[in-house]
Amino acid sequence: MKDCILEMKNITKEYPGVKALDNVNLQIKRAGIHALVGENGAGKSTLMNILSGTIPYNEYSGQIFYNNQECKFQKIHDSENLGIVIIHQELALIPELTIAENMFLGNERKNKFGVIDWNETFHRADIAMKAVGLNENTHSLIKDIGTGKQQLVEIAKAISKDVKLLILDEPTSSLNDEDSRMLLDMLIRFKKEKGITSIIITHKLQEVAYVADEITVLRDGMTIETIDSANHCINEERIIKGMVGRELEDRYPQREHKISNEIMFEARNWTVYHPIYTEKCVVDNINFFVRKGEVVGFSGLQGAGRTELAKSLFGRSYGSHISGQEFIANKEVFLKSSRDAIVNGLAYVTEDRKTDGLILSETISKNTTLARMEKIADKRGVLDIAKENMVAKDYVKAMKTKTPSVLQKVGNLSGGNQQKVLLSKWMFAEPDVLFLDEPTRGIDVGAKYEIYSIINDMVSQGKSVVMISSDLTELLGMCDRIYVMNEGKITGEFSAEEATQEKIMSTILKSDCTPVDRR
Repeated sequence: MKDCILEMKNITKEYPGVKALDNVNLQIKRAGIHALVGENGAGKSTLMNILSGTIPYNEYSGQIFYNNQECKFQKIHDSENLGIVIIHQELALIPELTIAENMFLGNERKNKFGVIDWNETFHRADIAMKAVGLNENTHSLIKDIGTGKQQLVEIAKAISKDVKLLILDEPTSSLNDEDSRMLLDMLIRFKKEKGITSIIITHKLQEVAYVADEITVLRDGMTIETIDSANHCINEERIIKGMVGRELEDRYPQREHKISNEIMFEARNWTVYHPIYTEKCVVDNINFFVRKGEVVGFSGLQGAGRTELAKSLFGRSYGSHISGQEFIANKEVFLKSSRDAIVNGLAYVTEDRKTDGLILSETISKNTTLARMEKIADKRGVLDIAKENMVAKDYVKAMKTKTPSVLQKVGNLSGGNQQKVLLSKWMFAEPDVLFLDEPTRGIDVGAKYEIYSIINDMVSQGKSVVMISSDLTELLGMCDRIYVMNEGKITGEFSAEEATQEKIMSTILKSDCTPVDRR
């Protein structure tokens, strides 16, 4: 291939009971943007972990050629020394350290005496920050800046390592549309101005069509095809066909709307302050409700207060100085803990499955029954392991989770399959009201359809679903009503018939809108 910066030949990687990569071949052109797409479990992240040295040479078979030289990376520093830098989906930043400290952690700037040169550290951090267009004080703590800015810090960190080949694994999964477009435009700028080559893994196919010069499709651990997209005329349907092996005619499953007049959940005058900065109001006098059999969506920018609202309602799992009322089935409830919430039929599927939702070191079986372990215990409180495994097998089958066994550790599953285990956990809890916070983040289009079908099944049984999502098309495709939040307040409300992307975005950016009471 003309001016090829990277070639991976016959890469094969096996885990116990599963072949993650099966003779994969990949070629990357210099100073281009190459997208790697495929369903969850297709092997995308595994392939990039091999390239970066996260998975060492002796744990896979095949060859890697970088700048025409064969490489046998044993650790991540081996690849970084050659200018290959990977940014994982879960940001590797330490909240209590400054931006500059995070940027040079493990790559410290030292003087001739071996002591950290802080002036040089902050100076070089400033240069890297300007390169990514982030106007932030490098003395600021990571915990005090938003998710979008943290993503830019990771990229600035890569720039500081003199990156030549930048690998980004789901870089926009936690970003809104505006921040996502800014990041993609930055990759294009890096390509043109600095000659940086990028490999991007993403499930947002509109981003692939927008930014990629070439697209490689993986399916079941094998290379299916590489598509030339230099003129950006490849549409999403064409990419999906390669990913799933068939046309996907409808992104959202059809649902017969059987919404009751009965209000299943309601919050009145709900106000929440920040748990640390207790003078900061993050949820400001919120009023909303969801009927039996209804899917209600919450839209808004990052930091609008949607997650804080959901977590605080779920047994006061977030916040301080919480005030207001909660009603389930028209009965006021006082939920002082997550256990209280579960017992009263309320469930919350977190946006951060790896930190708050699952125990990665435990099996699928253990995680599936975690929220309601008493359901598989005898009268003495002793867990029935056989019953636990049987329950997990039923949910694996229902969710179409890809795993060799329910005894597989959840940490070994792909992101999409981890999400299915998380949903199984809360389905097993049998809630009447389910809060879903970014339920399809980092999940391929086929797995999304399966999760949407599960949501439809729930509401058809008379359950109620509240869906928080940064994906406007998802909200428009799934919800009966959509609330819009901005700066801790509800600034608008739309029925499914009224809602459009333009109307929602316009309302997001206005703070003086008053929602209509649609009882």
